Amino acid sequence: MHCHELCKQVSIMILVNLALAFVNLLLKKVLNEGMDYMSIVTYRQTISFIFMAPIACFYDRKHKLRVHIICLLFLSALLGITLPQYLFLIGLEYTSATFSCAFLNMVPVFTFIMAVPFGIEKVNVQSKSGKAKVLGTTVCIGGAVLLVLYKGMPLIDPHSQHIADEVTSPTPSAKLEKWIIGSIILTIGCLLWSSWFIIQAKISKKYPCQYSSTAILSLFAAIQSAILTLIIKRNNASWILKGKLEIMCVIYTGLVGSGLCYVAMSWCVKQRGPVFTAAFTPLLQIFVAILDFSLLKEEIYLGSVAGSSLVIAGMYILLWGKGKEGEQYVLKDTQPNEDVDFP
Repeated sequence: MHCHELCKQVSIMILVNLALAFVNLLLKKVLNEGMDYMSIVTYRQTISFIFMAPIACFYDRKHKLRVHIICLLFLSALLGITLPQYLFLIGLEYTSATFSCAFLNMVPVFTFIMAVPFGIEKVNVQSKSGKAKVLGTTVCIGGAVLLVLYKGMPLIDPHSQHIADEVTSPTPSAKLEKWIIGSIILTIGCLLWSSWFIIQAKISKKYPCQYSSTAILSLFAAIQSAILTLIIKRNNASWILKGKLEIMCVIYTGLVGSGLCYVAMSWCVKQRGPVFTAAFTPLLQIFVAILDFSLLKEEIYLGSVAGSSLVIAGMYILLWGKGKEGEQYVLKDTQPNEDVDFP
């Protein structure tokens, strides 16, 4: 039964990351065509709310919603959806889909670091598991620094350059500066998204209703992003959707990316905890890299591969330590039963 539940949770998280890979691909495409950042977030969260609200009313109508849960959901929407998605879209435009998803690999480690002060995770540096956690965190942060500071040469075909690109593209120094700014923005976005897993872990204990919590999160995020758009842009033209691709993008990202995927992630946080749920993030980069190169023809750089490899290695060292720690707790729990003398 435990194995069946684990397989179910793993399968769901694999499907979630595959669906999010298509989300990132569509977002990169419409951003390249000039669609506004915040209007994407607003439309996406509005569609998610419209889709999730009837489901929430049907399944969660018997559960009472308290004021402090509403406050936590508002904070979770701001720190975990509105601001991270806005920053991610800026970073996505400044870099590439594959590179942006490489930064998402830092989310599990950032989540672990944030979980320690709240008592969700514990570190005993005297044990092997504790040392593995510290080592994994250090390696992951080193990979993140490498991602930010080193771009490197393109790996697929470094000598192929199109004449049109040479004419219209900015100078190498300007491109590098844009790449570094995008990297910093993506790092901040990952830090904020990591906080969503911590807040969601607290919400799921007091209000275990994934459908209604996702619907309320989407509503708050839609309102927040709409207000930010009006403050920053003050231009009605940014709200106009141009063409079938933009319409399809906001519908898919709303229904799947902000609706079903957040329900699935909230459920996994409730079942297995925030670190387990965040641990599947590297799959997103693998899926995006395949789609990005095959469909958008984006280049893959040496710095992205090297930094991503360090981040993924560090993350799984951390998870190995977490798994060992779980085994130690099981042994401690069963030890007293072994020492009992039966007549």
